[in-house]
Amino acid sequence: MLRISVAVLALMPVLAFATTLKISTLYPDGTAVVKALKQAGDTIEQETDGRVSLKIYPGGVMGDDRAVQRKIRVGQLHGQMAQGGAFAGAYADSQILNVPLTFNNYAEVDAARAELDPLIQQGLEDNGWVSFGLVDGGFAYIMSANPVRSLDDLRDQKLWLPSGDSASANAADTLGLSPIVLNIGSVLTSLQTGAVNAFAAPPVAALTLQWYSRVDYVTDLPLLYTYGLLAIHKRHFDRLAEDDRAVVRRVLESAFDTIDRDSREQNKDAFQAVRNQGLELVKPSDEQRAEWKRYADKATNELVEEGELSRDMLDRLHRILEAHRDTAE
Repeated sequence: MLRISVAVLALMPVLAFATTLKISTLYPDGTAVVKALKQAGDTIEQETDGRVSLKIYPGGVMGDDRAVQRKIRVGQLHGQMAQGGAFAGAYADSQILNVPLTFNNYAEVDAARAELDPLIQQGLEDNGWVSFGLVDGGFAYIMSANPVRSLDDLRDQKLWLPSGDSASANAADTLGLSPIVLNIGSVLTSLQTGAVNAFAAPPVAALTLQWYSRVDYVTDLPLLYTYGLLAIHKRHFDRLAEDDRAVVRRVLESAFDTIDRDSREQNKDAFQAVRNQGLELVKPSDEQRAEWKRYADKATNELVEEGELSRDMLDRLHRILEAHRDTAE
């Protein structure tokens, strides 16, 4: 009896410090991002001698962003891999790279990210979220059952908008849109039934989620740049031993460098891949593009006025782009 008690006591430190970090993501199982996260988890488990492991819940099985963050607050989950806007409630300026109709090409995105990525990550950590690097999400384009060239065309569509995204909701209001607000898991069914007939998303997402199969047109206007990231709530992360935290940071930062590079290449190819699926390209006129830009700038300024984005961060973005464009000329 004494021998068994001693054995149990000997195991207690190992059991007490074994932690499984439970991570939710909307990325479907089998995608490159989920595979990379699982591989990183295997490396972390090996390098911490089993003290830390990752459990990935793919495909949105844990619910939308709001549901996931509720579960993180109560400890049922510890983190999530999501679009940057999912963390705007903690750090509003995490949306700075999503400002509509701001970037003309990936070179401008890279110039902005070189300076702003570290600020976004530090801002998130200062507000309770430990992240490991941004992942390129590509440019979002309007895809629709009917051709959309102008804002008037878009106002006539049954446009999907993600639930819980206050910045997008404010922008839609500024643009005079009346969107259909749904969780991401309901979009394909709604496209199939006709409850929704238009959406704005990166082509790679439209391909992965099969949304492209229910629309016929893609508008040649990159509405905004998107990115994703994995963030673990600091309350859970700080419970790890210091050495284990260092391993998790190093392994995940390395993994996200690779995921970011690979995602960029996929996103560059995805626009043509959507075209190859039969979607017809719709080109707005110069006048229509100017109208889009006027309304986009108005929507951005309203975000600043309402405290959804800081003026300092927006001005910083504009300075970066002006300097880059001057050099590129």
